[in-house]
Amino acid sequence: MSSSNFLRLDEQVCFALAVAARKVIGLYGPLLLPMGLTHPQYLVMLALWEESPRRQGELARAVHLEPATLSPLVARLERSGYVRRVHASDDERVRMVDLTDAGRALRERALDIPPSILEALDMSADELASLRDTLHDLIDRSDAGAGEGRSRRDEAVRGREQSSGTGSARSPRGTED
Repeated sequence: MSSSNFLRLDEQVCFALAVAARKVIGLYGPLLLPMGLTHPQYLVMLALWEESPRRQGELARAVHLEPATLSPLVARLERSGYVRRVHASDDERVRMVDLTDAGRALRERALDIPPSILEALDMSADELASLRDTLHDLIDRSDAGAGEGRSRRDEAVRGREQSSGTGSARSPRGTED
């Protein structure tokens, strides 16, 4: 790309990412509506289906949200009956987020979402996995560029791979509170 094209709108990564994110997230809306979830709430539920209970601070890091942003999402999920918040038994200052029976049951309904997204995007599972991996690498690079480094994410991925027995697990960065 020549320097004269640096400021063309269609040459901007930020523009392509913003439009793609808006359009792909929009595909989730009709699938999540019958479950009573928004897309951010769905991301929280995905993290809890992987591991529950979780410290609220660790959950915020897992879904890459500020704790102040996560708190109202969790409160709405609690009012919906999908999660409950309790104090950690070892430290009253720490809030734990745990799935309720209804929250665990919701996972079965959510199993239809990934295949529906693949179909809507007309992509194979391998194509989507490759795109996801590229985006995870971009997240890592932007974290490194912002001074966050890769060590926390690398540690989280290694820990998940060891606990799950797989070598291909991808997980957002995060450490315990």
